[in-house]
Amino acid sequence: MASGKSDAEFFKERGFGLTMGFGERPALLVVDLVKAFTDSKRMLGANLDSQVAATRPLLEVAHAREIPVIFSTVRYDEADLRDAGIWVLKQKGSITLAKDTDGHEIDPRLDFRPSDSLLLKKYASCFFGTDLVPRLNSRRVDTLIIVGCTTSGCVRASAVDAVQNGFRPMVVREAVGDRSAAAHEQSLFDLQAKYADVVSLDETLQYMRNVGHNRTM
Repeated sequence: MASGKSDAEFFKERGFGLTMGFGERPALLVVDLVKAFTDSKRMLGANLDSQVAATRPLLEVAHAREIPVIFSTVRYDEADLRDAGIWVLKQKGSITLAKDTDGHEIDPRLDFRPSDSLLLKKYASCFFGTDLVPRLNSRRVDTLIIVGCTTSGCVRASAVDAVQNGFRPMVVREAVGDRSAAAHEQSLFDLQAKYADVVSLDETLQYMRNVGHNRTM
C-alpha cells in the first residue's frame, strides 16, 4: 500500500472484516470433496488429506445433532461436455468430471449418508443453477458452514453467493483447501474482509455441539 500499511491494517482501519457471527439454524455444506479433486494424481486434484480429515468431525457432529448436511459435486452428463458451457475451454481436467468417470463421486473417506443431500452442479458456485436456496429455506437455515475445495474457486464463489442470498457463510479454515497456497491465503483474506467469517475448526465444532438439532418443523 502507498500508505505503508499492511493490507490487514488498511482493511481494519476502513472497517472491513467485521464479525457476522453464527446464527441459530446451521447447515453444513461440503463443497466438491470428490475424487477428481482430492486425488492429487488427477488433473484437477490436490493433496487435501488434512482438509478431508478436518471435515470428518464436522460430519460426525452434524449427524449426531441432526444438522442438515449437503454434499456438492460437479458432473457433466452431455456428450462432449456441452453442459459445461464455455468453462470447459479453460481447463482440460473437466473431462475427469464426466458422468462415465468416478471423478464426481464423493471421497470415500467421508461419511456420506443416505440422509444427507447431494447437490449436483455444473459451475463453481453451489447456488448457480441449483435449488440450494429453496433447500435451505425449507429447513429455515440461516447459517452455512462451508468446507471443501477449492478455496479460490468453488468455496469462494459459494460463500459470496451465500451472503448475497441472506445466509451467514462460515468458512472453516482448516477444512478448505486449494491447489495454490497463495490463492488459498488470498481468498481467505478476501472472504474474511468482505463476505464471510473465516472460523476455526474448534470454534465451529463447539458451536455445532451447542446449537441443538435443526430438524424440519
